[in-house]
Amino acid sequence: MTTRRSFLKTSVALSAGAFIAPSFLDHKKRSVIGLQLYTVRDAMQKDPAGTIAKVAAIGFNSVENATYTGTQTFYGMDAKAYAKLLKDHGLINPSGHYRWGLDEKGGVMKGTMLHEWDKAVEDAATVGLKYMVCAWLSPDERGGLDQYKKLADALNKAGETCKKSGIQLCYHNHDFEFEKEDGKYKWDVLLAEADKNLVKMELDLYWATRAGMDPVALFNQSPGRYPLVHMKDMDKTEKKAFTEVGNGVIDFKRILKNSKTAGLKYFFVEQDICPGSPFDSISQSIAYIKKNLL
Repeated sequence: MTTRRSFLKTSVALSAGAFIAPSFLDHKKRSVIGLQLYTVRDAMQKDPAGTIAKVAAIGFNSVENATYTGTQTFYGMDAKAYAKLLKDHGLINPSGHYRWGLDEKGGVMKGTMLHEWDKAVEDAATVGLKYMVCAWLSPDERGGLDQYKKLADALNKAGETCKKSGIQLCYHNHDFEFEKEDGKYKWDVLLAEADKNLVKMELDLYWATRAGMDPVALFNQSPGRYPLVHMKDMDKTEKKAFTEVGNGVIDFKRILKNSKTAGLKYFFVEQDICPGSPFDSISQSIAYIKKNLL
């Protein structure tokens, strides 16, 4: 049986760089259960310390950052202060989200691949991140296949910088990457043009499913390319809305049975929009995961 003391020792090892693949299907072993903090973004903006305490109390032992500004860095804290807050609550922080760099008005954002990336990587290393993830493309950053080739080149360069600090760069999908042009998915262009060792993928199960893709087929197409997954469910209505894990149509058991093929190391619960309190939603999601998936 895993004690809190032994778990904290494991957390320290992880922050030092030892990867542990969660044992998704073995309930006798304690798995790393993560939360993408975008789910509780409003609470994190108002009271990051109190929110982190709630997340830990609910039962999550891992978080993925959603906000890095390059100025106040992590939720208004510098890297060392943020790392201490997480450690105080027994949380590991293997991954964080970042941007390519253009905002919705065409301006360049700080702490992104286009501006002050070296500083972003330095801060990520201080916190103990092992993955930095390109989270989303603004409409101005998207385009046709040629644009995705340019993005792949930018990811390769950013990935080289990450590698020097022992960090793996990843790319997180939505649904627009699965649009076709000249018979090719933009997603496939990224996979082909980005170096498989420098750039891996974080598969958002909701967005991939909404786009009509089979996550298991994606794993089989590019084995070992998916160290991260977003556990996000899609409801059974025509709206295909976000819902709590286990409350929708996505077959998480089937997907996680293929975790070895994927190369999966960590998963993070995420729910972009919740019907009420996000803390109620994530409590429901983690209860389902513990009962049915671990």
